[in-house]
Amino acid sequence: MYFTVNKGQRYINDLRRYLFEETIKIESFKHLSHDNPDAYKVDFDDSSWDDFAVGDYWGGRDQIHWFRTDVHIPENWINDKVALFIVPGSGQEGGLAGSETLAYIDGVPVQGLDTNHHQIHILPKWKKKGRIKVALKAFSGLQRERRWFKAASLVRINEAAEDFYFRALAILETIKVLPEGDFDRETLTRFLNDAINAVDFRKPGSPVFYESIAEANEALKQRLAEYKPADENKPIITAVGHSHIDVAWLWRLKHTREKSSRTFSTVNHLMREYPEYQFIQSQPQLYDYIKNDYPEIYEEIKANVAAGKWEVTGGMWVEADCNVPSGESLVRQFLLGTRFMKEEFGVDCSILWLPDVFGYSWALPQIIIKSGLKYFMTTKISWSQYNRPTYDTFMWRGLDGTEVLTHFITTTEARTPQFYTYNGMLNPASAQRSWEHYQQKDINNELLLAYGWGDGGGGPTKEMIEMGKRMQELPGIPEIRFGKAEPYFKRLEDRVADNPKLPVVDGELYLEYHRGTYTSQAKIKKNNRRSEILLHDVELFNSLALRRVEGHQYPQDEINENWKILLRNQFHDILPGSSITEVYEDSEEEFAELFQSGEKHLDNALDSIASQIGLDGEKLVVFNSLPWERSGIVALPWNEEFAGKGFYTENGTRLLSKVVEYDGSKRVEIQVPNIPGLGYKTFIIRSDDGSQFPEIAHGVQFKDGVIESKYYRITLNECGQIVSLYDKEAQREVVPKGKAANVLQAFEDRPMSFDAWDIDIYYREKEYPVNNLVKWDVLENGPDRVVLDFQWKFSDSVINQKMIVYADHRRIDFRTDVDWNEHQILLKAAFPVDVRSIKATYEIQFGNVERPTHWNTSWDYAKFETVAQKWVDLSERDYGVSLLNDCKYGHDIKDNVMRITLIKSGIDPDPYADQGHHQFTYSLLPHEGDWFHAETTQAAYELNYDLLASYVNTPAGKLPAEGRLLTVESKSTILDTVKKSEDGTDLVLRFYEFGNRRDRVSVQFPETLESVTECNLMEEDDQPVEFDENGFSFELKPYEIRTFKIK
Repeated sequence: MYFTVNKGQRYINDLRRYLFEETIKIESFKHLSHDNPDAYKVDFDDSSWDDFAVGDYWGGRDQIHWFRTDVHIPENWINDKVALFIVPGSGQEGGLAGSETLAYIDGVPVQGLDTNHHQIHILPKWKKKGRIKVALKAFSGLQRERRWFKAASLVRINEAAEDFYFRALAILETIKVLPEGDFDRETLTRFLNDAINAVDFRKPGSPVFYESIAEANEALKQRLAEYKPADENKPIITAVGHSHIDVAWLWRLKHTREKSSRTFSTVNHLMREYPEYQFIQSQPQLYDYIKNDYPEIYEEIKANVAAGKWEVTGGMWVEADCNVPSGESLVRQFLLGTRFMKEEFGVDCSILWLPDVFGYSWALPQIIIKSGLKYFMTTKISWSQYNRPTYDTFMWRGLDGTEVLTHFITTTEARTPQFYTYNGMLNPASAQRSWEHYQQKDINNELLLAYGWGDGGGGPTKEMIEMGKRMQELPGIPEIRFGKAEPYFKRLEDRVADNPKLPVVDGELYLEYHRGTYTSQAKIKKNNRRSEILLHDVELFNSLALRRVEGHQYPQDEINENWKILLRNQFHDILPGSSITEVYEDSEEEFAELFQSGEKHLDNALDSIASQIGLDGEKLVVFNSLPWERSGIVALPWNEEFAGKGFYTENGTRLLSKVVEYDGSKRVEIQVPNIPGLGYKTFIIRSDDGSQFPEIAHGVQFKDGVIESKYYRITLNECGQIVSLYDKEAQREVVPKGKAANVLQAFEDRPMSFDAWDIDIYYREKEYPVNNLVKWDVLENGPDRVVLDFQWKFSDSVINQKMIVYADHRRIDFRTDVDWNEHQILLKAAFPVDVRSIKATYEIQFGNVERPTHWNTSWDYAKFETVAQKWVDLSERDYGVSLLNDCKYGHDIKDNVMRITLIKSGIDPDPYADQGHHQFTYSLLPHEGDWFHAETTQAAYELNYDLLASYVNTPAGKLPAEGRLLTVESKSTILDTVKKSEDGTDLVLRFYEFGNRRDRVSVQFPETLESVTECNLMEEDDQPVEFDENGFSFELKPYEIRTFKIK
């Protein structure tokens, strides 16, 4: 009848306009329209700068402007609450777009100003001085717009009015979330109405007005204190300030450095005003930026960490994507991240904090625990498209059986939310709805709420903190406690310990969304894989050189700097391909730096070993970075020195070699046999003695559209597609009758929401076959291999592909070059296979996972596009087909059709995504038995890790012509990492079991060992391991990772 709630809203809105009891306008600034690194300094001479009137416009796209002025603080304000109120330009909530500013006072960076932060609290020391120098480093944003400098004032805040405003607003917002008829709701409505009626609004801003507010406020506080019981039986919300800062997304790395300065200075400044305020921030990369760019801000952060106000946690160097990086990359995220936290802040973190990552590998629980962490937090999983996660608090059981306590933040203000958020508001709605939607109320009564503006930074506002304080006075909603995440998780652990109702989730945490991120921006995916392999080889062969070549220096610092480049680019909006154009231009430059440095250190290691081989003259030294012996092809750029010469083993056997020119460069390719694992083998280069190449007993040949090898009979159609692949050894046809394999397929790719991120299931309805074959050449026709060269034209794009069938192994390679000029077109390669299985196997980090090939339920068809590392497989018990790749991650296997996703080409936020040249290889591996029997894992490693060669012409040295770092004997174990320890000179070996079986592993060295210890992934917690003079042995459980230090 009286619209009491609506009335309250109106009066509270009106009250907000009178919180500033007195205002002194700042009419003008001195203005510089470009950056100057010294402009913040107190004694900087700005007399030559232009005058700028508040209310004018400034800026353009991606500009830094400076504004400076002196501000006089009246002497009679010294005991009042005073602030600067400055609005340099408009922006977007969450810092996604628009203007942002860093404010300096007396030469010190104090606070960020953005669309959510306009007030700068004036400290007592500034009031005492009476005059301060204000400098504003204003960023215009990345939009082609000029910014309106809307307001600048020094304001005196009426503290009673501000206190009353936030208390009344908290009551009003609580009334809105409580059900009608609720006793607390009715009581709070009465309290609020009485308080508003006690305020004299006849002359707002008058002394009488403010006196009435003070009286109403005191009465309201007293009524609330008398009404709310001291101890209520209600859920608890631990509220921690937070700002999610995307390392890059709609802005570049250079902008993130500045976003961090603004956000972190704001946090520091709010902590001066609010002693109860506590804040969490992950990502050491951001701290590293601040340490280098803004040492004053960094030192204050360290002081607040030491004081227990600022919480450093999170585990990883950045909040990384968890689909595309390798297992070792994930380990290094923890290794570099936790070491930084410990060295810089003295902190051991326990939480993997990944609120916004697009799915979580099944390998993570083991990595988390063996990195010394105990808990995992996210909220992004709530974005799933078809199915809501079954639990919000549970034990997540990993691939090997390791369990980690996991909690999903359920923050939302909505009654029926589409998803939860890590950018929470601290208000009654978020507190109440978070509890309402939480699913494990039967075992836990305390939730974690991370509040503050984020994605583009900004963080909590004074309004959020003020609201949190007032909510502590109110009944009917969860109890608000300011706190931190690490203690929260410890309480949660204690609360759910030994509770039989604590759920266990055994499997990957697949996000039913953003499936395009496995493929988008293909170039960075390739750079990622190439970098991971390069750094593996750099560490391995520098470790070998360190032990074999006197005086060799292991480039530890350079290696770690290169790892930081890679880890930074694995951030969950860079590597997934969901950032703006400039981010990928910057990434390309960073990877070029990594490649230049890494290849230099790799070549130095290889050459230092090769130059010490005990053979005189010209030599080809071939290196194998995998832990098993293998043969293969190495290539050297053509050198006229090779003319009239051959390549020979030590016993004089000539190696098969050929000069190849058809790829645009002239090179010599040599087939090299039996290269030791983790070692090298030397071959002699000398004048051609006329001897014949080794005879190939069963060659391969192409004739009349058919390729014949000892393994296969492959028939091609007029489009260059495989219409029959008969496996001679298994005596069965691979391609179903009437179907074709290696069919390139294009699909319209227009997702409903997030163009670069998403592939939606309806893409399958609009297929365009790529069958316009315009060229078919035979480049090589046996006996060692057949190479067919195809060219297809599709719309404005050209696809060139070399199909390679070998005489001596079963793998069939498709080396592909694409000039892509399509937008919103998805390109896949399809292989229908005559194999019946309701599940397929996908390699993930440190193992593999099975996923359904059917769509029986929503949980099944939600996985219509999934991710794999180097291979996928579809097998019956006695036969199957593997699909390998050298830089692709997106796949789908539906029924008996295997497809690998090659190019996505979205248009937002990068309109040029995936345009231009692409080069990649995928391979088909039909096999008897299942993938384990067929050694698919090993084959995929060999496709990715080339044999390396060093050509030298040196006198004889001291090293044997063939050597290895160590020997590994196992059946289902990969020695994935060989490196020098971070501290000291121990050799670190990291193994993992990949076959879902127990494996006995024996490791032997050519030299005598001093000690062997086992450590965690962080190279800590060393435990002695029994060993003999030259080696040691151990057992691995299914999918287990174990790490050892050798001295």
